[in-house]
Amino acid sequence: MTNSRGPRRQKVTLQHVADAANVSKATASLALSNNPRISEPTRQRVLEAVESLGYVYNQRAASLRTQRSYTIGLIIKDLSNPFNAELTAGAESQLADQDYSLVLATTDDDLDKQSRMIQTLLERDVDGLILAPTASTATASLQRLMDYCPLVLLTPYYAGLAADCVGMDDEKGTARAVEHLIQQGHRRIAFVGGFETDLTRQRRLQSYRETLQRHNIAFDPALRVAGPVSRRGGYDAVHQLLNMPAPPEAAYCYSDVIAFGMMLGLRAAGLEAGRDFAVIGFDDVPEASLWHPSLTTVSTDPRGLGDEAAQLMLRRISAPDAPIRRIRMPSHLVLRDSTAKLVSRQLD
Repeated sequence: MTNSRGPRRQKVTLQHVADAANVSKATASLALSNNPRISEPTRQRVLEAVESLGYVYNQRAASLRTQRSYTIGLIIKDLSNPFNAELTAGAESQLADQDYSLVLATTDDDLDKQSRMIQTLLERDVDGLILAPTASTATASLQRLMDYCPLVLLTPYYAGLAADCVGMDDEKGTARAVEHLIQQGHRRIAFVGGFETDLTRQRRLQSYRETLQRHNIAFDPALRVAGPVSRRGGYDAVHQLLNMPAPPEAAYCYSDVIAFGMMLGLRAAGLEAGRDFAVIGFDDVPEASLWHPSLTTVSTDPRGLGDEAAQLMLRRISAPDAPIRRIRMPSHLVLRDSTAKLVSRQLD
């Protein structure tokens, strides 16, 4: 029987590439792994040979030789929040510049799922993990994880753990937001969103309370509304707040997506953010400036945060004994249309 597919093409090997580039097989391998010992003209000759011959670089075989997979795991809580999408893009871009691939996993802020995702990524021999830990993550478990691979935490600090960290300046960002609302004449200011066990929420709530105290404004626990970090979480909070005997006239939201939900909830109640009720978010995701009305928010540069996390990881891989670094990303308040001075309004 005749083989209609014709003769099988000979497999192109690394030796073929080396011969075409007039270098040794070892030099060709080093060039393809971007080893700094190889000059740029030599690396270009090897890449041209790869292109002309159609050679496919066997990354798995290279990993066996170098004991590296050139992959980094990124574990975040969810991708529905645009903040996390921006953070992921920043980390991926920085890692790609150094020829690393990013493997993404989400936990939905669930400790058991986080444990499974960590185990899965370790089984894939990632060279390091960038982790946004769930609220109930124990310090001891993170310490054990560091015995297996480098770890960078997406939080400004983690008590009792000598790990590289990068996170937002929650306290100063919150203080700026609440100060602005007070300066606009608001006194009953709600704190909306985030689950009570979340460490980031706890830091922001403490700063919120301290800012009120500095202005001799009593803290009202009823104005503290916990909930999911989603538009639905913000939308539902509006109903709860407006039905209070003494409803607030402003809200500081845990995140921009919660603020978006609040603004939709206000509109459904016949009110408008920036005219009848002041709303401030946190994150400054790209959508914030496009929303109507545009959202006043605390800007934290999520893409830059992902970039910094990736840089910390690459540094830790190349210098395992380097001093621990803890980075707080600066924040600033971006004033837009969703905040306004207090006006009287009637509620049904």
